[in-house]
Amino acid sequence: MERVGLIQMTSGPNPQQNLAYIQQQVAELSRSGAKLVVVPENALVFGSRRDYHQCAEVLGEGDIQQALAQLAREESIWLLIGSMPIQRSNGVTTTSLLFDPNGALVADYDKLHMFDVDVADGHKRYRESETFTPGERIVSYQTPFAHLGLTICYDVRFPTLYSELARSGANIIFVPAAFTAVTGKAHWETLLRARAIETQSWLVAVNQVGTHPCGRETWGHSMVISPWGEVVASLSDQKDNLLVDIDLTQVEELRAAMPVAQHARFSNQLQH
Repeated sequence: MERVGLIQMTSGPNPQQNLAYIQQQVAELSRSGAKLVVVPENALVFGSRRDYHQCAEVLGEGDIQQALAQLAREESIWLLIGSMPIQRSNGVTTTSLLFDPNGALVADYDKLHMFDVDVADGHKRYRESETFTPGERIVSYQTPFAHLGLTICYDVRFPTLYSELARSGANIIFVPAAFTAVTGKAHWETLLRARAIETQSWLVAVNQVGTHPCGRETWGHSMVISPWGEVVASLSDQKDNLLVDIDLTQVEELRAAMPVAQHARFSNQLQH
């Protein structure tokens, strides 16, 4: 059993306020035995294009990343930051950061799919590509206890990414998100359960929640889903945390009993 902590939060544009909340919640989850803690997309900065670009740091540098590394080291946990703005040579990415218990930044994933859609809510128009540069890499990371697959929010609508992560060996796939209240109510749980069933992996999905200072509304309902597609634990529509024990033998047993990946006819290797 691996104990994973989720922090559902209502982030705003001020990194220090968001960081203080994360520090408090991580300490609480660490005391309860969490080995890994994950926070949502845009956890450190949630606001306008200007907010993201002003707060963007070079990968592996800057006060925010230094504080996160120190937090992981002090609490002796793996810490997955759902995303924060990172300054790249070709623009700003929204990037997941994985810190090990020594505080080392061991993996980073730039969100691949930009949320460029119209939604029937108060915000109406979402154009993530006007703020962020999309990533170009699929990223997973082998820890001593699990093989972690990294995705962010809108990625969950693209099953091929998840198939590739499972093919790489990932047995826990993370979905940190800022899913809107409208799309979350309609599709959040359905998409997550589908990705878990398809990949026969644990899905750990941690969402932003509530009304943010910028006026955006997010769905919450963070949850952990088994490789059989069952919601084993979930939160509601308020700031909160969640502690879940994950049994990775379920992945091994299910993939052996139902070898879906081996049965796939339409893989990248299929010749025409």
